[in-house]
This record gives sequence, C-alpha cells and structure tokens, in this order.
Amino acid sequence: MPLAKNTICLWYETEAEAAARFYAETFPDSAVHAVKRAPADYPGGTAGTVLTVSFTVLGLPCLGLNGGTRFSHSEAFSFQVSTEDQAETDRYWDAIVTNGGEESACGWCRDRWGISWQITPRVLMEAMETGGAPAQRAFEAMMQMSRIDVATIERAIAPA
Repeated sequence: MPLAKNTICLWYETEAEAAARFYAETFPDSAVHAVKRAPADYPGGTAGTVLTVSFTVLGLPCLGLNGGTRFSHSEAFSFQVSTEDQAETDRYWDAIVTNGGEESACGWCRDRWGISWQITPRVLMEAMETGGAPAQRAFEAMMQMSRIDVATIERAIAPA
C-alpha cells in the first residue's frame, strides 16, 4: 500500500496491533496493512516488539504507534461514524462497548484503548443541519441519551 499524504497517528501503550485488528473486524473498508517491529532496543521497548501498525478505519489511513504510557487519548480526538439505521448504530456501539469499552453521552463511547467514537445516525446529523425547531428538538432528545435511539430522534423531529 502506498504511503498516504496524510495519516492519522494514534498513540497506544502496547496494543496498537490488537486495536487495528479489532477496527478491521468491526468496520467496513478497514484493514491492517503492515505491522512493523522495532529493529533494535529503544527507551521503553526491545528489538522485535511491535512498534507501528499501518491500518485503515472506514477508509481513513492510520498509523498505530506503541509508544508507552507517556501520552493518553482524550475526547479531543474521536472517530465520527455515520450510521444508516438503528441496527447499524447498535452493531458498532455494542462492538465497542462490549469489547472492554465504555458508554459516554450523546452518541459517544470509548474503546478499550481509550479512543473515542461518535456513533451518529444519519437522521440526527440531517436534523441538526436543517436547523430551526427540528434541530432544537433533535438536540434536546440527543442530550438525554448515551446511545442514540433513532426512533426517538425521528419522533422529536416529526412535525407537530
């Protein structure tokens, strides 16, 4: 695979390969492309350990770097995944949360490696883009949720 002009680099303590394989199994248009091992000992690691993993998530090129405990993830970075319906929303949400992740609010969850995900049904994004009263009602409904419930959003945006 040729090098991408721009690649998202994600810092992991030691499990970049496990994370990349999970993403590849969970999301379409995702794959692990290369696992690179350290050619020599380095601060915090030894020769032969996995150093970087090249992968894609939903078509986005990523590099997982096993860099140790110096940095950790925050909600300042997240993957936003647009879903078509409740089944797709539930599939991704459940995959992340039941694999050692945790729920958050308003469609956000975090995987077991600390990466944040926004699992966002298309109907919610469209309502927010519309603006006005439908956007306000959709926003107010979303604020009460952890996992987004498509039927609740649809009821919130329906004309009175």
